[in-house]
Amino acid sequence: MELPKFILGDNTDFPESIFVIHTEFPRFIIDLKDDEVEWLEDFDKEDEKELSSEAEGLITQANEFYDREVNRYEEG
Repeated sequence: MELPKFILGDNTDFPESIFVIHTEFPRFIIDLKDDEVEWLEDFDKEDEKELSSEAEGLITQANEFYDREVNRYEEG
């Protein structure tokens, strides 16, 4: 199965939150309510250096994905 790079998620147990799930390495879930990120990968010290430079761009992409999806819902 081919998955999209980003998936929107919500949960009635967290009514204030909107989640964006990044399905490619490094996998993570971001809660757009407060931009808290939960990484779904285990990283060693070397990975953390590379990740820090990549993380900002991925989080920006996640926010852009959400904005795009909301615009599509509003247009549709």
